[in-house]
Amino acid sequence: SKFGAEYDSLADMVSFGVAPALVIFSWALGGLGKFGWSAAFIYVACAALRLARFNTQIDSADKKYFTGLASPAAAAILASAVWVCHDLGWVGEALPRSVSVLVGVLTATVGFLMIANFPYYSFKTIDFRGRVPFVVVIAVVLIFGLITLDPPSILLVGFLAYALSGPVMQAGRRRRLRLD
Repeated sequence: SKFGAEYDSLADMVSFGVAPALVIFSWALGGLGKFGWSAAFIYVACAALRLARFNTQIDSADKKYFTGLASPAAAAILASAVWVCHDLGWVGEALPRSVSVLVGVLTATVGFLMIANFPYYSFKTIDFRGRVPFVVVIAVVLIFGLITLDPPSILLVGFLAYALSGPVMQAGRRRRLRLD
């Protein structure tokens, strides 16, 4: 229903916008003053804009691609960054200021990627109900095995690679258009 769609958007905004920004702010950005506030605000505002754009384009957009980084992927980048740094012992007073600044830049950049016009593969065209080739099953098992080696680092690298895939895909499209 229309109510359900709006409620889902509100839940997404809290889960993938406000909550990651609060976690990242309380963990790394709080001591950076206005810069920390700005980075967290940019992330939340961009998450809201990303979800609003998604809702307005839901009927007309190509289902194969998202426009802008999906908010769950953006939240996963921030969550896995916190996880990696926690495993390194960078918590509270042990968190170097340079890391806090880097996290602030990362937070704002991820926010801007959510509202950028870069295409991101949506994985919505994958048919999970049909016959799955055996090689795909092996690939999934290998991916899960790789993640178990060092979950925070592997997830951070994977989600950062996905975040970079949009600008790279856009650059490739522009290059092909110039060559044609």
